[in-house]
Amino acid sequence: MGRDTIADIITSIRNADMDRKVTVRIASTKITENIVKILLREGFIENVRKHQESNKYFLVLTLRHRRNRKGAYRTILNLKRISRPGLRIYSNYQRIPRILGGMGIVILSTSRGIMTDREARLERIGGEILCYIWGVLPGMKEQKWIHEGLITESLPNGMFRVRLDNENMILGYVSGKIRRSFIRILPGDRVKIEDSNN
Repeated sequence: MGRDTIADIITSIRNADMDRKVTVRIASTKITENIVKILLREGFIENVRKHQESNKYFLVLTLRHRRNRKGAYRTILNLKRISRPGLRIYSNYQRIPRILGGMGIVILSTSRGIMTDREARLERIGGEILCYIWGVLPGMKEQKWIHEGLITESLPNGMFRVRLDNENMILGYVSGKIRRSFIRILPGDRVKIEDSNN
């Protein structure tokens, strides 16, 4: 099986952010360039430049940060790979999840190229869900929302699709005591979903 390029860049960016690095270098490919353009446009990174070294091209990303009297506050990026080479996850435009009520973004691969969930809904087009991205600043209070809804579909790896009472569709996953106790959750069950920016 070939390398998962998207998982590689997500890991590189996340590790650099956790290590408080100002910049991170990733391989330049068509798909990474498209994803990075979205990160830049949505304000998750400060800047990007293309760098050539030994006939290979790289993208050098400058991560965002803020300063106050106590020094630099790093923007913590949260990136989660969803669809993988061995397990493709697709969605039509009506069922694309909303991340933190719209505070984060979903990146999709569609027949019209790489785009965000907002763009896909406007274009009325679905596609493969590549990843979720959201960001918070250290020191920011953790915000949690509790939603209630109906499970409409069970997915692999303890994930499921839920129709909330406000008719929004989101993806959820089993954790904590429910996962440890191997409690089965089936389509048709009503559940409470905890949504946080942590």
